[in-house]
Amino acid sequence: MKITLEIVIEMTSLSVNKLASPIVQRMISDSELLGISVTETEEGTTIIDAGLHASGGIEAGRLMTEVCLGGLARVNIQTRMYGSYGLPIIYVNTDKPLISLLGSQFAGWNIKVGEFRALGSGPARALALKPKHLYNSIGYEDESDNAIIALETSTLPNEEVISKIALDCGVDENKLTIIIAPTSSLAGSVQVSGRILEVGLHRLINLGLDGSSVLSSHGFSPIAPVHPDARKAMGRTNDMIIYGGVAAFSVSENDDKSLKTLLEAAPSSSSSEYGRPFFDIFKETGYDFYKLDPGLFAPAVLCVNNVKTGSVFSVGEVNLDLIKRSIS
Repeated sequence: MKITLEIVIEMTSLSVNKLASPIVQRMISDSELLGISVTETEEGTTIIDAGLHASGGIEAGRLMTEVCLGGLARVNIQTRMYGSYGLPIIYVNTDKPLISLLGSQFAGWNIKVGEFRALGSGPARALALKPKHLYNSIGYEDESDNAIIALETSTLPNEEVISKIALDCGVDENKLTIIIAPTSSLAGSVQVSGRILEVGLHRLINLGLDGSSVLSSHGFSPIAPVHPDARKAMGRTNDMIIYGGVAAFSVSENDDKSLKTLLEAAPSSSSSEYGRPFFDIFKETGYDFYKLDPGLFAPAVLCVNNVKTGSVFSVGEVNLDLIKRSIS
């Protein structure tokens, strides 16, 4: 990915951990209203349970999504009819797409400590530089004495896990906040659908889009009804983006023809595995993500406005039938 010096200078003046801290403080202050629990370890690490043992809820998931976006995006919840189903939808917009979506929200930290496994996302990644090649490509790293990480897991982290995260982030354990929500929770379902723009931008860049040309983005995705089975919950949450997610980007590109060609390969419908509920596809691989077509992990619809030419392109479509099949 190419990136200009001016953008690097602007981005390095922003601290996603510091910008997300007021949102975390709001979650802590309103914990009873949000249905979340807040505890502190002996070493002073703050643990926010947004759906593991606590009930959590939509608002907890909305705030968790804003935290994962490093305080650089706005998140709202609405309702939309999908046939006879009235589903909540999550709407996200950001004018700092590279840093908020890839530099913070992207679930790029695969945490493995002993038997503990979790996907880590959020501002702390920009301190630990996980994965490093991504941060090298976008020219960003954070400087902060506090770290905030969101873990998608069904197990509470022990002291060994917490110590590892703090060490990788270069902060004291009493400056670390961990937010936990499994996929099979309401807050977890909300924050997964809240990745609609991250999924879209990641797909476009993998296809060759210059990330530094992306000026702003907005989009929405239906939020999956909760399922207690973790794998089926994963299937539903992926289906919401693959078959119902809409991501729009404003870019500054010189060549409309190349942009249009790239975009046509971007929606989930371009994948050979498109057309069935994600759980069914995943089950056939033996639940092995590496056997899945990466092209499936994309929004149903992508729209691009090239501000240099005024052109607007849109590809893909919302698949109402697959949304209904996924949740019925």
